[in-house]
Amino acid sequence: MVGYVGWTAAVGLVLAAILFLLYYPPFGGRSSAGQKKRYRQSAQFQGKQFRNASPSVPFQANWGNTKSLLRDYMKGNPNVKPAVPLPVRRLDPDVWRKHASSITWFGHSALLLRVEGVTLLVDPMFGPAASPFAWIGSKRYSKELPAEVEELPQVDAVLFTHDHYDHLDYSTVRKLKDRVGRFIVPLGVAAHLERWGVRPELITEHDWWEELEFQGLRLVCTPARHFSGRGLFDRGRSLWCSWVIQGSAVKLFCSGDSGYGSHFAEIGRKYGPFDAAMMECGQYDPRWADIHMLPEETVRAHREVQGGILVPIHWGAFTLALHDWVDPAERVTKAAGEAGVPAATPEIGETIPVGTGVYPATAWWRGIR
Repeated sequence: MVGYVGWTAAVGLVLAAILFLLYYPPFGGRSSAGQKKRYRQSAQFQGKQFRNASPSVPFQANWGNTKSLLRDYMKGNPNVKPAVPLPVRRLDPDVWRKHASSITWFGHSALLLRVEGVTLLVDPMFGPAASPFAWIGSKRYSKELPAEVEELPQVDAVLFTHDHYDHLDYSTVRKLKDRVGRFIVPLGVAAHLERWGVRPELITEHDWWEELEFQGLRLVCTPARHFSGRGLFDRGRSLWCSWVIQGSAVKLFCSGDSGYGSHFAEIGRKYGPFDAAMMECGQYDPRWADIHMLPEETVRAHREVQGGILVPIHWGAFTLALHDWVDPAERVTKAAGEAGVPAATPEIGETIPVGTGVYPATAWWRGIR
């Protein structure tokens, strides 16, 4: 009898866990049969999932890498996050409206863009932790944001690069869903937004190299070298991408998350040169170099994409790797200086005007430990 009760309890726990993984809202939605039919027509969809153009794995799981990673985690690093909250500049509407085109960094990969009067949000992760659970996972370094969702100017469109928690946040989407004119995403991401209450008619999904016209801008869904997934069973079910944003006189590039690859040069040949490129430079490790660039590779990729001013992103908000939290900024600015690449280093919330040649370049993080 005791064995039966124990077995029943175990089965019940397993079923409860499965149901939780399937129905807990932050894990996202599941694509419909019609959506899946379209995805199978993509050149990036092979077998049962999306894949990179070149062989790539999130982690090189050999014994040496596994042993060294466990050793590094056990050892720890007291400098993986700042000892005090990072300073944040509040978004100044007057400064923001002053320029027809500008870039405002919200930390990590979240960006508020103004491109010839059109307002775009890119990867607006405004939540407190890069996790499906606000009380666990890597907590945000800053105590506040440059602006809460309710304080933002009218947003014309939101662009997402992929569905990882540090880019696509349930609580943020719930706040944005009735305040945005369009959600523009790579293939497979619509299911998450629809489950969270975004009306399907406001969402457009795109494959690599697809172009769309939006309020006088040309937006291009371009390749990246990464992966996707929010749960245990959805690896590769949605696509990942970078974005080209082109107006009549201004062109911007946003790399999304990506390992180094030949796609940067291809994007540069087709759409460059750019006035500015927002390039990931953090949360890296040689053991997962296929899917996140080292800072020196960031500068190389920036040159190949013909990026103009380099705006480093994917740092300054969450600890997702074992390096010192300041290392991405130190290494990418050093490499940029050696390569003759102009690098902007805005504080969180600082607005960079585009097309003026003026950009912040102070090492503000050096006074924070």
